[in-house]
Amino acid sequence: MITAWHKPLHLAAGALLSAGLLAGCASVTPADYRGEKPELALEQYFNGPLSADGLVFNRSGKVVKRFHVDMIGAWKGDEGTLTEHFLYSDGTRSERVWHLRRLPGDGPQRRYEGGAGDVVGTAAGYAEGNAFHWSYTLALPVGGRTYDMHMDDWMYLMNDHVLLNRTQMSKFGIRVASIFIAFHKP
Repeated sequence: MITAWHKPLHLAAGALLSAGLLAGCASVTPADYRGEKPELALEQYFNGPLSADGLVFNRSGKVVKRFHVDMIGAWKGDEGTLTEHFLYSDGTRSERVWHLRRLPGDGPQRRYEGGAGDVVGTAAGYAEGNAFHWSYTLALPVGGRTYDMHMDDWMYLMNDHVLLNRTQMSKFGIRVASIFIAFHKP
């Protein structure tokens, strides 16, 4: 039984617990990586030849596909293209050509937008420190149908040669798959 003098204590404990839960739910942003080195600038890392290896996980965490990507990036000023040639573990191949643009701005944020043939609308995001976050909608063909999937990408520059990428793929706010990619720059 809660006596009158215990009520303020329970209310205070409840408020602290609620505040702690809300703080735990706060979104991570690239600003959280502002001081991290080396600094990631897409126009520098995705310029020239690159390769990548990746895994696609279903919602249960099982690897359902592996892939390798050979890429070439080319930038002129703030405009760039990144041509990706995918080879999947089942032998299928695909290609995606990104058209990227660094947006003007001051301060530590480096803002970018981009698009590709299978991207619905515009991909948008920003980098700070060694991290880059962006999101977009991908028109994903599956079994003769195409589904619009929300892609939430996080990239982390480890050193001048290695960039790690984690992507959460969702539909109607429900995570349906995740992707892990390790980029390699010669």
